Amino acid sequence: MAALAPAMFLASFGISLATVALPTLARTFSASVGEVQWIVLAYLLSATVTVVLAGRLGDLIGPRTVLLAGIAIFAAASGLCAAAPSLGALVAARAAQGVGGAILMALPISLARATVPEARTGAAMGMFGTMSAIGTALGPSLGGIVISAFGWRAAFVLVAIVAGALLAVAARLVPAAPAPQRAEPAGLGLASAVPLAVALAAYALLAAGGNAGVPLGPWLLALVAAASLALFLAVDGRAATPLVPLTIVREPAIGAALAMNVVVATVMMATLVVGPFFLAFALGLDEAVVGLVMAVGPVTAALAGVPAGRVTDRFGAPRVLAAGLCVIVAGLVGLALLPRIMGVAGYVAALILLTPGFQLFLAGNNTAMMLAAPADRRGTVSGLLALSRNLGFMTGASAMGALFAAALGGRAAQEAAPQAVGAAFTTTFLAAAGLAAVALAAMGVSLAQRSVKTAKR
Repeated sequence: MAALAPAMFLASFGISLATVALPTLARTFSASVGEVQWIVLAYLLSATVTVVLAGRLGDLIGPRTVLLAGIAIFAAASGLCAAAPSLGALVAARAAQGVGGAILMALPISLARATVPEARTGAAMGMFGTMSAIGTALGPSLGGIVISAFGWRAAFVLVAIVAGALLAVAARLVPAAPAPQRAEPAGLGLASAVPLAVALAAYALLAAGGNAGVPLGPWLLALVAAASLALFLAVDGRAATPLVPLTIVREPAIGAALAMNVVVATVMMATLVVGPFFLAFALGLDEAVVGLVMAVGPVTAALAGVPAGRVTDRFGAPRVLAAGLCVIVAGLVGLALLPRIMGVAGYVAALILLTPGFQLFLAGNNTAMMLAAPADRRGTVSGLLALSRNLGFMTGASAMGALFAAALGGRAAQEAAPQAVGAAFTTTFLAAAGLAAVALAAMGVSLAQRSVKTAKR
């Protein structure tokens, strides 16, 4: 865990670090907002497209080998980012960094399940949640300090040094997982990986909306995504060695966990894309205070991750998962209502309630899913887990922002009255609470299906 937990930190740190550098990079390369956004999008796109393939590689050649390769790729790509002579070169290096980031997101979960005792799986998942939250919170703050003092290249040099040190630690501490008995012939499933990659890339660009700067219209992107997904299902279903066996996804414990992960990531993204507009234009806070209020979420998440994992080990994943979803629903309702009554204090109180619920959900959901994963498909399942979270974040960034804009009646937030911004904020988070309630209902259905299946056996 001394090597696996920092790997999870590095993956989230790599995403959040670049966001604070965007204004500096726009000035350095004389680029537009749409052009510099690709510094973030390239990482997210490549990580999303390759994360399932990374997990499958871990199943085939061993998770330790793939993890070490992923850290090495991440370190080398970070060095290329620091040396990039142009914006195009930087975007290409960020895409390579995203490939390493995909491995850092998927393989630690698989390795933890293979090496950590089952009774402490929840603690491991809670630690991953804490490290991910710390990486997300530390990226903008530490990155801002380094960039202001030494320039943007120094920030990527720092990441490369940390990744290089992690590679040395992981090579020494991470054991090789025992090779599982395979129920099918070994194979990577590249034939189905190509249409899946196209489908995910098209969906990611669709979710990015106008920020991606892609000339393809939304309807064409949606058509490409749907057609590629259909092709993937057709090819993968007939393959002797499928990339994602549909029998695994149809398992109630795994299928429901993936669906809930998408929904919860979607609603949690609303706090990042909608919250700042409410704080700035409804409560009238300046940028510095908005940043401080927004930091309450990651700080609370970092504090709640490890306790959530220990609670999962003690009371079992299903109970903690249900409790987490209930707290999320309550927290989202509180976020919709309390800030309009109590102002900033209400917003902070709602975040302090909501964020531990998210960590309880993550610890319970990840634990339940990995305990249900077949031994020879743990890498694939952990890759699907990371993929579902990324898809939820992308969907939330697009859908929750669109819902907020629609609730404003098409007016810009800075031009609307504070009461109108507050009303749109309330509408958005009540809808988010409804989605979380749907996830809770889906969990109940999944548990019922599992009970029926167990009774039949």
